[in-house]
Amino acid sequence: MKVVVAVTAASGGIYARQLLCQLVDSEQVERIALIFSTNAEAVLATEGVVLPESSKIVRYSNDDMFASVASGSQNWDAMVVVPSSVGTVARIAAGTSQSLIERAADVMLKERRRLIVVVRETPLSLIHLRNMTTLTEAGAVVLPASPSFYSRPETVEALCATVTERIVALLGISAPHYKWGE
Repeated sequence: MKVVVAVTAASGGIYARQLLCQLVDSEQVERIALIFSTNAEAVLATEGVVLPESSKIVRYSNDDMFASVASGSQNWDAMVVVPSSVGTVARIAAGTSQSLIERAADVMLKERRRLIVVVRETPLSLIHLRNMTTLTEAGAVVLPASPSFYSRPETVEALCATVTERIVALLGISAPHYKWGE
């Protein structure tokens, strides 16, 4: 499986780190395209988040519209925008494709491939909700970064993993995760 991971300047870099670690460790994942929005790295640094490095990860500049992820013919299987700002949600919903993140998301939608948008914003305005509705109607999965407490997580890492595990499951990747009633 080939997965595109886009990191925007929304707070919640821990989700990107946990997801990348799971993808790197998965035998089902052969390649990961990593794209940062303009201010994503500054937010990661502010939060003290360091992303993993791996030979599986290929980094692309957000202004590289010639990157393989910008074309449907390259057959990337899925994309996760994590964390996603509501500004990124709006631009994807509008189909503007002025950056590689937006174009890669547009490709996922037009090719009917899996697009998961992990929204990290609160509260949400009516405009935000309408943009998320538009993405859902277009075939994306909107997954708010809302951790669950069923598993009684005892650390921030474990709490955030409840979101990351949902992302991995939605990608169709086999990995250990909490199951209700176990």
